[in-house]
Amino acid sequence: MELKIKEALLSNSEMLFGMQVEEKLIQFQKTRKDVSGDLTLVIFPFVKVLKCSPAEAGEKIGEFIIGNLGNIDSYSVVGGFLNFVIDADYWISALSEMDKIEKYGFGEPNTKPTIMVEYSSPNTNKPLHLGHLRNNFLGYSVAEILKANGHKVIKTQIINDRGIHICKSMLAWDKFSPLNEKGERETPGNTGIKGDKLVGKYYVEFDKHFQIEANAIIEQWNAEDFSETTEEVGAEFNRLDESKTGKDEKAIKGIDGKIKELAKNQTSILREAKEMLIRWEGRDPQTYLLWTTMNNWVYAGFESTYKAMGVDFDKLYYESDTFILGKDLVDEGLAKDVFFRKDDGSVWIDLTEDGLDEKLVLRSDGTAVYMTQDVGTAVDRFKDYPDLQGIIYTVGNEQDYHFSVLFLILNKLGYEWSENCSHLSYGMVELPKGMGRMKSREGTVVDADDLMESIVDSAREMTQERGHLDGISEKEREALFELIGMGGLKYYLLKVDPKKRIVFNPQESIELNGNTGPYIQYAHARIRSLLAKAENNGNTAMGLKNVELQPVEKEILKQLAGFPNALNDAAKNHSPALIANYMFELVKLYNNFFQSIPVLIEEKEELKDMRLVLSRNVAKVIGLGMSLLGINVPNRM
Repeated sequence: MELKIKEALLSNSEMLFGMQVEEKLIQFQKTRKDVSGDLTLVIFPFVKVLKCSPAEAGEKIGEFIIGNLGNIDSYSVVGGFLNFVIDADYWISALSEMDKIEKYGFGEPNTKPTIMVEYSSPNTNKPLHLGHLRNNFLGYSVAEILKANGHKVIKTQIINDRGIHICKSMLAWDKFSPLNEKGERETPGNTGIKGDKLVGKYYVEFDKHFQIEANAIIEQWNAEDFSETTEEVGAEFNRLDESKTGKDEKAIKGIDGKIKELAKNQTSILREAKEMLIRWEGRDPQTYLLWTTMNNWVYAGFESTYKAMGVDFDKLYYESDTFILGKDLVDEGLAKDVFFRKDDGSVWIDLTEDGLDEKLVLRSDGTAVYMTQDVGTAVDRFKDYPDLQGIIYTVGNEQDYHFSVLFLILNKLGYEWSENCSHLSYGMVELPKGMGRMKSREGTVVDADDLMESIVDSAREMTQERGHLDGISEKEREALFELIGMGGLKYYLLKVDPKKRIVFNPQESIELNGNTGPYIQYAHARIRSLLAKAENNGNTAMGLKNVELQPVEKEILKQLAGFPNALNDAAKNHSPALIANYMFELVKLYNNFFQSIPVLIEEKEELKDMRLVLSRNVAKVIGLGMSLLGINVPNRM
């Protein structure tokens, strides 16, 4: 109806307004709940054109629309808003049309520009954690929403598989892994430990020995024993130690932190890790074999976690392949005076005129930094996919500055497509206090596998307590428990605007009441049960006219009619939360209808059929909308 009204106003604007008006003047908004109407046109933009009051402008436009368009029962002008009441025939026809479309609201596939969505991007020295869950669910969902809007989408990640942090795990495994009775070191195969967790165990093991050695060095220094360090380091320790005199507790804590860092840099274990990194960069065969072996353990572990998450990727990039790609671009930028070289040989870019500061892009020893790598990787991706129009980087909000710099550098290098690149910035996600049992085996972060397993266990307990599982096989029950648990987890993390921080309450996520995944899943199961009981699944209802709609039925139809707009808004804003909360509103309306309006016992066949078709399309939209969040819906629950 919005489109019909817009076309009518544009094609008759000379007669109505005495001039051809621009399309952007025609603005619609959701009708207020305290006002009678189904569609609201904003009148204020026409007041200046018509040189009259908002009420007069509203009356003139309202009279024209009701006299020239069908399906408008009445209108009212409230302030600067024109509210239209649309008749039942229009809504029944709309229901008939949406019922014919399997993927109602979805755009034609691959008819819009190609977009790459990057998400996950883990390090290969530890397993995925709670933050990765929000990252993966968010990136995957945005990719699916863009596809539903007609974009060709490439899902990707860059795996951070090189650097000193990777060598720390390698060194610790090489030094501290115990031998079994066969003389073998620990592997996923002979321990049964998931590969990423085994490698993460040795990253923690490195840190334990690192801390012990650093503390021992500080004890030596406190005892004025500098026999194992240089004069310069000893002098720096004494300077820092003396600077604590007269300082408050907070300042002393900061100085102690600097002393700890000074000691860490003198440890033999860190020196060994750095030497290993040098051997890796020199492609030392033994070091490279160890790196390949341990990374493969991690990849297998990641693959298992991704499968449990229900996410996938079209293309993988590896930091070990991309970290030198940006060096050529730095040379190119130097030639164009985009970058400048300092006296020590390091290369920088001056972004002070853009409101930022100077940014290092190449160290004085010629080695690349993360920014160099990201510039090279972005350009490489556009070479891999010539039809690519933009990249969406799903990364936490602590990297907001990094991406502002990245996009500016790409733009200054002459890559116009950088204007279509964006940072899908999201807030941190934490568990409530007192959720210690959810901590990972590494003891530092909330492990993704452990959290998913715990959520599914909770869903199992909740569902078994409710009963209603008669006639379902054990295999089907387990699939249902996983569907409910993972649905609750995903929905909880996606229903909040990405920019906002989340305190994730595992128990709340699987509740059957409120704005939760299981609440929406249960509505779908209830509708499928209703349709299964009906002798006629509403197949004869379409094409009927003069069916009287109850107010709640009309509200459901209005909500269903808004699904394409919700999809479009979610794609524009890169926000699955808009889909999640659309679904919640739809289900609330349907549950109100289900509890107050008879369906199967309705005596008038045309009404019963219409309500069955209405129910069928609510179930269809629930299924479509939840699939965009990566959530499956059950037929029985």
